[in-house]
Amino acid sequence: MVRITVRVRPGSSRPGVGGEHDGALVVRVSARAVDGQATAAALDAVAAAFEVRRPAVTLISGASSRTKVVEVEGISQEELERRMCIGSRKT
Repeated sequence: MVRITVRVRPGSSRPGVGGEHDGALVVRVSARAVDGQATAAALDAVAAAFEVRRPAVTLISGASSRTKVVEVEGISQEELERRMCIGSRKT
């Protein structure tokens, strides 16, 4: 299990995971930052990007902030970095 910092960009016309902002992984979602919709979409996107089930991704902090800390279960730090590298080649 690993913890990562993500920076959510709600209302994006091109949803996806990739890039960096102040050391955080950028997660672009089309959902607006209303009633937690962007947060839920960001957690879904992180799960899809790292090929884990949605319940394996837990919000640790930042429920009402664009910068969030999430915990991803079922994956090692090395595997997470490998998947990030592979994902960056796809775009």
